[in-house]
Amino acid sequence: MIADVYIELKEGVADPEGEATLKALRLLGFKRVKKVSTVKVFRIDIESRSREDAEREIKEMCEKLLANPVIQKYSIVWRE
Repeated sequence: MIADVYIELKEGVADPEGEATLKALRLLGFKRVKKVSTVKVFRIDIESRSREDAEREIKEMCEKLLANPVIQKYSIVWRE
């Protein structure tokens, strides 16, 4: 099973990389861009008996290592 885990900043947390990218895009003439946000993606290939077991394990990975729960949120998208 393969899952994409998206890690992004929670609402209200500053995103200096996204803001700098937005500024650079506008300087390059892309005036219609309203917002840029950074998102990190981990593609995880995991062996498991069931999707529920795999999802439980991936959530544990997020909570222990992949995401900082104070400032980040995560979502899991399964690839077919």
